[in-house]
Amino acid sequence: MRANFRMQRLFVSQPLNAGEAFEATSDQFNYLANVLRMADGTDILVFNGRDGEWRAQLSYPTRKKILLTAIEQTRPQPATPDLHYLFAPLKVGRMDYLVQKAVEMGAGLLQPVMTQHVQGKITNLDKLRANVTEAAEQCGILAVPEVMEPVKLKDLLETWPETRRIIYCDEGDEGQNPLPILNRIEEKQIALLVGPEGGFSEEERRLLRDHRCVTPIPLGPRILRADTAAVAALAVIQASLGDWK
Repeated sequence: MRANFRMQRLFVSQPLNAGEAFEATSDQFNYLANVLRMADGTDILVFNGRDGEWRAQLSYPTRKKILLTAIEQTRPQPATPDLHYLFAPLKVGRMDYLVQKAVEMGAGLLQPVMTQHVQGKITNLDKLRANVTEAAEQCGILAVPEVMEPVKLKDLLETWPETRRIIYCDEGDEGQNPLPILNRIEEKQIALLVGPEGGFSEEERRLLRDHRCVTPIPLGPRILRADTAAVAALAVIQASLGDWK
């Protein structure tokens, strides 16, 4: 079922059941009352990543308080996408873009990976998770991706499960077309790994190429920035192996 983009959507943490009301947080109150200036009785869409999407009615029991009452479910809760997105953090701003696009493109889990040439830092996971939630609100997604703690590339590979294939963008690959490589992959569980702006080190490329669960792919004849490469790779993976098929 397609999302309704004519109504405002809001992520909430409370359970959603017909007829039950809950109080908006202070940040939500400011957004709904002062930014959007929503009137008493306005309908909005709410979701919590567990109970599907619901139409809720807004009310003001006091001037400083908003209650949201769940009226009816508008969309059932879908399964969380199984595509894992592994990425070397970029600088602020570009990493926000990268995370938003990963959510839009159907990533179900986001894993920051620290590499030798990484340029960005993960200093606030709550901010990163808020960015994920905002992206889900804006693009109609109900299954909010999980954000994991950063991990070093070597440690990630040492504990990687054999059932999930890692596809990584190799700027040093001599080919141009990723599709023949992707079409040979038999695993159903997939992860995409996108490196830092400076690329993987030679040591990291050896680790990746020697790992039994890793497949390198090229991304055409042009050199792409890391955030552009992420979107391009997510698109070809979803088209060849994912939920676009």
